[in-house]
Amino acid sequence: MKNKKCIQSQDFSGLLNTEVLIITHAMQLNLLGQVFRPVFCGTVSEVGAGHLTLTPVTVKMVNAPFYKFPTPISIPLENIVSFSTEVPCDLVFPLT
Repeated sequence: MKNKKCIQSQDFSGLLNTEVLIITHAMQLNLLGQVFRPVFCGTVSEVGAGHLTLTPVTVKMVNAPFYKFPTPISIPLENIVSFSTEVPCDLVFPLT
């Protein structure tokens, strides 16, 4: 996994249409009333100045490890703690 200090838009520019696992900076997030860890997996559909967009995207939640988010998610690069192209989105792993 990449270190946060090294993450820049060029790290993702070659990953268009590639599946990637991303962990963002937060202990937990709240989205639509669900509290979950900041672990996302999806296909990089756009890399812009300061952000990337995943679509489709799976939010890895303890009670729903394959929750397909209904819309694309754009993530600011400064919020990405680490990422990997080696972890498939259909892999189940412990989040607790």
